[in-house]
Amino acid sequence: MTSRFFNISAFFFFYFSIVGVWVIFLPKMLQNIGYSATEIGIIFSIPPLMRFLTPFFFLKLFSLTQKVLHITLVMMLLSIPLLYITINDFILFALTNIFFGISFGLVLPYMETYSLSVLKKERYGKSRLWGSIGFTLVALVLARFFDNEIGLHFIAVSVIISALFAYIISLDDGHFDNKKEKQREAFSLTSHIPLWISIFFMQVSFGAFYSFFTIYETDHGISLETVSYLWAFGVLCEIILFYYQAYVIKFDLLKIIKFTVFITAVRWIMLYLFPESLLISYISQSFHAFSFALYHTATLSFLYTLYSNKKLASQFYYGFGFGLGGFAGSLIAGQFYGEYLFLSAGVIAFISLLFLYFKSNHIKV
Repeated sequence: MTSRFFNISAFFFFYFSIVGVWVIFLPKMLQNIGYSATEIGIIFSIPPLMRFLTPFFFLKLFSLTQKVLHITLVMMLLSIPLLYITINDFILFALTNIFFGISFGLVLPYMETYSLSVLKKERYGKSRLWGSIGFTLVALVLARFFDNEIGLHFIAVSVIISALFAYIISLDDGHFDNKKEKQREAFSLTSHIPLWISIFFMQVSFGAFYSFFTIYETDHGISLETVSYLWAFGVLCEIILFYYQAYVIKFDLLKIIKFTVFITAVRWIMLYLFPESLLISYISQSFHAFSFALYHTATLSFLYTLYSNKKLASQFYYGFGFGLGGFAGSLIAGQFYGEYLFLSAGVIAFISLLFLYFKSNHIKV
């Protein structure tokens, strides 16, 4: 169990180091090259779109086997040279993001399902927090000597090491083998439509944050280094909650999800009302503990109570939420970047909350 915990934690550390570079520094990298806000929104919408489309192939055509995971890891490694070669050309970089989005989005649901299976939700948070630590270290270190080339180097190294640990984890024959999974068992998205719609709108609201928070804050007079501290502070709060969430996650999961969505809506409204306040920015970042860490674990755990095919449930969680929701959120943020960016994000989060209350009347868990 100790080696499993270490391997899972190491994977999360390096995987979310990649995410750190991607969401904190890549928007600024692309802006420095000359990308417009619309082009940045399009670039950030592509990987989420791939996350959305991919699960449908596994629902109808393929199975989530060890072989598929290994192919995915090879694709991750092949994406490294493509990022270097194409970043200066919008069209080519968009094509690269299609390739990267498929591989990057496929591997995480495998690891999440495995982690919750072998560690259980009580210990999952203590392993998952290492992803937050990796994200934080990238925010603090890269801000000190940031330029486009160093940012790409960080991505390359993190991809290689995360792929290595994912491969080691995949050798656990008790959970990853070449036998076909029972994919044809009943799996219905329509039986829980309000929940899936809520998941979608929750991640649409995050489009403004993931794609434009760095640019939004620097445009309001906050330095890039200080913005990196804001990112790090938010993730530090996330780490603390991941560590202690075992005491919270045993309560009613649907009520926990409602609470986290409400906090998220308040968070975005605060950024809209006080765009130049560093104090408010720090307070809003502290809410990341609830709007990401607690929401993420509670939602995955809730889905696992609803579906017996947990791996496919995880795939669709990432597909509908971080996939379709992230795709729509990035496009919307790119088109409406400006004064009302986070006001629109807050309204969208409230829509997500509304569907959760609608769901309460349609399901008993």
